Amino acid sequence: MSTFRAFRIHRDDKGSVRSGIEYLSVDNLSSGEVLIRSHYSGVNYKDALAATGRGRILKQFPLIGGIDVAGEVVSSDDPRFAPGDEVVVLGRGLSETRDGGFSEYVRVPGNSIEPLPEGLSLYESMAIGTAGFSAALAVTLLEKNDQHPDLGPVLVTGATGGVGSFAIDLLAGLNYEVHALSGKPEAANYLRQLGAREVLDRHLLDFGTRPLESARWGGAVDVVGGDVLSGVIKTVRPYGNVAAVGLAGGTQLNTTVLPFILRGVSLLGVHSVECPASLRHTVWGRLAGDLYPRHLDKIVSGCITLEGLPEVFDSMLAGELHGRMVVDLRA
Repeated sequence: MSTFRAFRIHRDDKGSVRSGIEYLSVDNLSSGEVLIRSHYSGVNYKDALAATGRGRILKQFPLIGGIDVAGEVVSSDDPRFAPGDEVVVLGRGLSETRDGGFSEYVRVPGNSIEPLPEGLSLYESMAIGTAGFSAALAVTLLEKNDQHPDLGPVLVTGATGGVGSFAIDLLAGLNYEVHALSGKPEAANYLRQLGAREVLDRHLLDFGTRPLESARWGGAVDVVGGDVLSGVIKTVRPYGNVAAVGLAGGTQLNTTVLPFILRGVSLLGVHSVECPASLRHTVWGRLAGDLYPRHLDKIVSGCITLEGLPEVFDSMLAGELHGRMVVDLRA
């Protein structure tokens, strides 16, 4: 291997961001003990923000995009990994402080790597990716804080996105009654196929203006943030939990202490990038076991090569995609 293809992101002196496919050598890659031949990656909302300059994701330039990657170890100075090992890297600074997964080869520190969970293929691990892992982490945290189906229906916001789609599938598989909130009424059949019992139109749902409103849901997985998260918190039943995963609708949270001290509602933060190793192993084990997505084929909306990334970024930021998009990096 002399050169290989990678989708690289640059920023010029005026702050303009440009990105595209380049031919690189291993010497161009970020440092690390383990060199991986990439097989698959996945497209996340964060990737679209980074590659288009719509979000301040990258801490340095240039960097290869892509916060996920799965592949086969080519060489390793870390004794925990040997050539031929199948491995997964989610987050861990990819496409933020170091070169990411939209590349035919990646080089990473050994402590960033997760052995491919037994029972999953490399393709399945990236079909799940950060979106599916985050959803499974949210479900695990909810249950660790005593969420259970008897508390009532669980609301999933941003339901057609990757995290939302997986959250519906996983919760329904655990016998929760799931209500899906989406701004895409045309996606109602898709959401019901994943397991949503009720589909609500975001444009028609009124959360009210009082600090506390009628308690409607037993819990929630919120992928939107902003005003939607504020509304969700004040409509959750006593001792229900809200797992906050995303910020597509804004970073501000306007609420009061009343839901927390009068209803015992808990707000749980979900951060997959720095998830502790023991919890990360637990979540991956569940994704290969009781939380294996029942509708993975429906959640994956397509498989592309590096050439298809710009179009997917535009569609994702325009809210035109649902579920997950996998990137095939095999030459």
